[in-house]
Amino acid sequence: MPAEFWNQPAIQDAAHARHIGQLIHAYRQAHQPVLTQATVAGWLGLTQGHLSVVERNAQPETDLDRLERWCDALHMPVRLRWFRGPTSGDATDDAVDDQQKTLAQLGLTYAASLPTTVDVVAELGRHDMERRRFLTSAAFAVAASVAPSRDWLLATLDEIDAARGRTGTGMISTEQVDAIRRTFSVFQELDVMRGGGHARAQLAAYLTEHVVPLLRSNDPDTEAGRALFEAAAEQLYLLGWMAFDNGEHAIAQRYLIQSLRLAQAAKNTELGAHVLAGLSDQATLTGHPDQGVQLARAGRAGLQNGYSPACLADLYALQARAEAAMGDGKAAVLNVHLSEKAFENIDPDNEPEWARFIDVAYLNGEYAHAFRDLQQPNEAAQCARLSVADSERQNRARRGSLAQAALARAALDDHDLTAAASAGLAAAKLAATVKSSRSVEAVTDLRVRMRDHSGSPSVREFLDVSGALMPAMSSRT
Repeated sequence: MPAEFWNQPAIQDAAHARHIGQLIHAYRQAHQPVLTQATVAGWLGLTQGHLSVVERNAQPETDLDRLERWCDALHMPVRLRWFRGPTSGDATDDAVDDQQKTLAQLGLTYAASLPTTVDVVAELGRHDMERRRFLTSAAFAVAASVAPSRDWLLATLDEIDAARGRTGTGMISTEQVDAIRRTFSVFQELDVMRGGGHARAQLAAYLTEHVVPLLRSNDPDTEAGRALFEAAAEQLYLLGWMAFDNGEHAIAQRYLIQSLRLAQAAKNTELGAHVLAGLSDQATLTGHPDQGVQLARAGRAGLQNGYSPACLADLYALQARAEAAMGDGKAAVLNVHLSEKAFENIDPDNEPEWARFIDVAYLNGEYAHAFRDLQQPNEAAQCARLSVADSERQNRARRGSLAQAALARAALDDHDLTAAASAGLAAAKLAATVKSSRSVEAVTDLRVRMRDHSGSPSVREFLDVSGALMPAMSSRT
């Protein structure tokens, strides 16, 4: 790092110096979607979990030698705008900052007013479609997910039974709603088969240009309007999931919160619980498993007024993952068992389209990750193999890459380097065919963990091949 970098007043003045986690987070956010957390962790020789802790650390970084080494590893430029002192800038800068703050808050509110919610949905879709990086300055805030879950649950318990049976007609036709649902089905298939980064811009455009105008002119208290708001909530959830899978957690969270609000408007308990499952998964993945547990529990509580065995199985599985991340083995194993029992009751013909992905490949993949975190490699491997087999049967590359990565971790924990390298190689090859930062992160984590075993020929092959594939993976995220 050049000397003039350290000679900046904001660096020399400890009162203005940023801690290392804040610096790394800001740099990574400014270079999304190329620099995922897993990619940066690999550069620094850390696991993704360690980097997550570093980024959340509230203590200032006083070791400038370490800061310099890490900045060199990240190839950071000399002048970084987040090191500006508090007196730099002018009225124009203040206006830009105010605009950025407004954008950063967009979509985080669970509005009581439905027209306000529709306006927010329109703005989210427009910004996502036109300026894919409009939230790069905003961080994912798990607390923003918790309040909407409480509001949704209270509304669900109070309103749904009274709202059943309203059959008035609305302005929208059944054929129009069916067309929206067919569009959802097409995009969900693209997401499942090719990853969340594949077609989100197109779905955002469809939602903004075709669905939002219909939301403005229809009432969810009519039968036709309710179906419309339900279909719109499904599309918002899918947009959130696509962003989640592509590592863009700030906008994913906003889509999911607004999806939850429209699910409430549509009086669809199962869909609302499904959205909370997504928020739970996101909370756990971003290092907040305690909130992941609470969000999953809220979803299950809401299902008292509705029932979807697939959604219930998912909520139990995601609660198990969160509990495993916290080291609560007894609770995690119990919830894996409850998830399996709920799955036995699934009747595919009676489940909604959005629940179609909750199957053997998906659930066993989640169980494998839970057992991985509990350091139970035999159980993790057993579940991972089931997920791998069903993913191969369906040609689901993203799910297959995640399952192979879980299988590799289980083998590594069992000290079987050959099996770990073989599964890791399979994970890397599959990850290179989809647009999914989760797949890339899984492979990067394996590379970090196997570096110390590069003396093994099979591990060396994995490191060489996966390293050659990394540019292809990064270009897809």
